[in-house]
Amino acid sequence: MELSPPVVRVRNLTKSYGSFEAIRGISFDIEAGETFALLGPNGAGKSTAIEILEGYRDRSSGEVSVLGVDPQRGGLAWKSRLGIVLQSTGESGNVTVTEQLTHFASLYPRPRRVAEVIEAVGLETKAKTRISKLSGGQRRRVDVALGIIGRPELLFLDEPTTGFDPEARHQFWDLVRHLKAEGTTILLTTHYLDEAAQLGDRAGVINDGLLIDIGAIGEIGGADARVPLVRWRDASGGLLEKRTQEPARLVAELVAASGAEPADLEVIRPSLEDIYLGLVRGSRPASGAPDAPTTASDAATPRNDTEVLA
Repeated sequence: MELSPPVVRVRNLTKSYGSFEAIRGISFDIEAGETFALLGPNGAGKSTAIEILEGYRDRSSGEVSVLGVDPQRGGLAWKSRLGIVLQSTGESGNVTVTEQLTHFASLYPRPRRVAEVIEAVGLETKAKTRISKLSGGQRRRVDVALGIIGRPELLFLDEPTTGFDPEARHQFWDLVRHLKAEGTTILLTTHYLDEAAQLGDRAGVINDGLLIDIGAIGEIGGADARVPLVRWRDASGGLLEKRTQEPARLVAELVAASGAEPADLEVIRPSLEDIYLGLVRGSRPASGAPDAPTTASDAATPRNDTEVLA
């Protein structure tokens, strides 16, 4: 059985501005129907890479194919197969939500029904409201609606849930899962690492113009990056921690040695955010090989918050 070509194919992509190299020879594929999360701190090069894929920016060198077309040569027919949700837009606020979506729907050969899209992004009660009267989060939902109205084969989501409250974010995740179930290929950028973990099939991490890791969400960073961390206080009150593949065994040994559960005992399994931060900072968690406990100040500490403000 012949495999279908990737929806996005990038080989040795570079982009330079004079002597500055924003993208330094990255390569990756995105397969049909998958959600690919492109992660990286601000200034890492991910926005430049995405703009090249969207056809908004020319590359310096390398090969790029999006839906079988070089983005530098993509015409209107090619663009109609894309959906793009930018970080911010300059859409007019003097029309209603329904009017704006109706106009955009007229630009595509087989758009979704306007009412269906308004419902999907949770703006039923604001359908007849002028966009200028909407809150920031509601305007963001309009941006998402405009990105999906044309029934795109490939959807670019650039920080799509910025300004959403927690409930709205989860509703949006359900929408993305629905689009994926319909066969839509999605390229997602986000600073919410829990969002990438929830929605992504695979992820690539860009830093300083280089693709420093790529793989399935559950495998990125390698096995060593997922070794659990056990943290506790000893009898003198000192904070100790140790990475081990067998946290339950270590806890049992600590209890047996002291006759009681150690104070402030925690077992922390590294999240995607912990692994991402380790990659970006140029370090990874220690391996799971047997070693002596360290004081907490000597070891990298996984973060518990879910947003990376990079």
